[in-house]
Amino acid sequence: MIFLIIIGMSLVTMLPRVIPAFIVEKMQFRPWLNRWLGAIPYAALGALIFPGILSVNPEEPHVGMIGGLVAIGLAFAGLNVVFVVIGAIMTVFLFSL
Repeated sequence: MIFLIIIGMSLVTMLPRVIPAFIVEKMQFRPWLNRWLGAIPYAALGALIFPGILSVNPEEPHVGMIGGLVAIGLAFAGLNVVFVVIGAIMTVFLFSL
């Protein structure tokens, strides 16, 4: 019974994700709509990360903001994402001392 529940839950989760992928693949969008759709992952990532930046140190929220700005700067410099994360962590650590 548990196996059937797991299979059913995986199908219910998979179908809403797979079906649109096949439909959208065959559609042609206007260039401005493609640009807008391409920005959605970055907006979602920002919405997930920003609250965490503000809650790094509730007494001193500027520490998280400085760490976030350092991460943005390192990312724009073209560094690997691992170095961006380490740089942001080190910045927050040093400012929290």
